[in-house]
Amino acid sequence: MVTGLIESVRISHMKTESDRLRWDEFVLHCEDAHFFHLSGWKDVITKAFGHRTYFLYAENSGEITGVLPLAQTSSRLFGNKLISLPFCVYGGAAAKDDQTRAALTGAASALAREISVDYLELRNIKEQPGYTSTDRYVTFRKKISDNSEQNLLAIPRKQRAMIRKGMKNSLEVRMGASVDEFYTIYAESLRGLGTPVLSKRYFQILKSVFGDRCDVLSVRRNGVPVSSVMSFYFRNEVLPYYGGGTPAARQYSAFDYMYWELMVDAVNRGVEVFDFGRSRNGTGSFRFKKHWGFEPEKLAYQYDLVNANELPNLTPDNPRYLAAINIWKKLPLQVTNTVGPWLARNLG
Repeated sequence: MVTGLIESVRISHMKTESDRLRWDEFVLHCEDAHFFHLSGWKDVITKAFGHRTYFLYAENSGEITGVLPLAQTSSRLFGNKLISLPFCVYGGAAAKDDQTRAALTGAASALAREISVDYLELRNIKEQPGYTSTDRYVTFRKKISDNSEQNLLAIPRKQRAMIRKGMKNSLEVRMGASVDEFYTIYAESLRGLGTPVLSKRYFQILKSVFGDRCDVLSVRRNGVPVSSVMSFYFRNEVLPYYGGGTPAARQYSAFDYMYWELMVDAVNRGVEVFDFGRSRNGTGSFRFKKHWGFEPEKLAYQYDLVNANELPNLTPDNPRYLAAINIWKKLPLQVTNTVGPWLARNLG
């Protein structure tokens, strides 16, 4: 594991408004950086969950050369961990060079020992030396054409047929839909999967903090919302991040139509990359994204085991959670919406 710091690189904590401005300026121009490296996540995680954050940045000769956002989540059920970054699919150090990256990850390892967590988790896209890796997750990213008809033809035939089916079902699309409308659909959808839902307040904070970088698209039929997705926009990319549908969504192909209309809107905005985000290998979402013609790319999630003896597995594949998941699916929505946010805040 990497624990030493590089002498010529100075590591500091983001504290002042000036730090924030310099941080985001770096993130906007760093190839390594993603939406999840923006300083606004410090506010989101603090306000929505009360977790302790550590936003580290590296300087060399007074210039920021790298950033590493971290947050600590701790509970008896899910353990005590330091993550870059909980509730985010991409993380780790965004840096100009390997020297800076090594200094930041070394500082993170040192911090993990100082606060005595079970483990440090770096949600890297590219593998870094000195850490234990897992191949559990992949991501689906694709450059799209500026012509929507070409994008439709690039989608495999069977999936294209589902989109066309949705087009024939009198579905209406609404960009800029409310968080309330989105949350009603999303909460019901997660209950059906046996997954605890995050609080509505979290989504309201996301919209408040990120403004135009965060938008909601909803699909309605006869005025009734049937599917909805909250997406993030960063540089030339769109990332549909939280999505859900009612039982009627499957009947009317509203889920397929929703992502297609999001792609159409992305083209109109000048977006060049459609990022379908993270999936676990072999899951339903993995297969769904493959059906769109997207190819999986391995995500290099890496760990420094501090007090833990084995790599964590907080996914639904873990047999220890199977009984709880089956019970959760049968609970009334009012119960899951009340208890879910308490559980989900420490899953990360």
